[in-house]
Amino acid sequence: MAKSLAQEFTKGLWEEIPPFRLVLGLCPVLGVTTSMKNGIGMGLATTFVLICSNILVSLLKGIIPTKVRIACFIIIIATFVIVVEQVMQAYVYGLFIDLGMFIPLIVVNCIVLGRAEAFASKNNVIYSMADGLGIGIGFTLALAALGGLREIFGKGTLTVWGDMAYTLFPASYEPFNFMVQAPGAFVCLGLMLCIMNLFD
Repeated sequence: MAKSLAQEFTKGLWEEIPPFRLVLGLCPVLGVTTSMKNGIGMGLATTFVLICSNILVSLLKGIIPTKVRIACFIIIIATFVIVVEQVMQAYVYGLFIDLGMFIPLIVVNCIVLGRAEAFASKNNVIYSMADGLGIGIGFTLALAALGGLREIFGKGTLTVWGDMAYTLFPASYEPFNFMVQAPGAFVCLGLMLCIMNLFD
């Protein structure tokens, strides 16, 4: 039985939330989430690429030869990644610098390519757009939550957007620097996976 449009959208918000349910796209999840701002920025960039590539793959699925479909999907995804990269470089240069190499790496992100192959190439445009939007928002929320948690305990601040960091603790607070380092990303991800499993 086919899912409704609402189900296709909402599945990405919990049932198939990429880092915690599908366990995909962990490279940017662990690499950029030293602050909530970085998590939101990376999530929004990925969401744009997901929606646009899902729409185009769905539109072209009938004319893309089966033997070269993956190569065609990568070209489509790379086109939208370049658009995101250029727009970020022009309008949010600070965030562009913070995210660094992880922006071009969206091209090979398992989430984006996986949605193109597993969903958009088999469904119509509206459903593909709903799928991309839902998965993208879920990914953004996951990165924002992980980045926020790491920033709060690792720096004692919270930066939602721009350069304005809100101090959350008194001056006597000593940040737990481990949280904003690479091992801290794994620990935080593990704790969040544990919490999500407890909810189930």
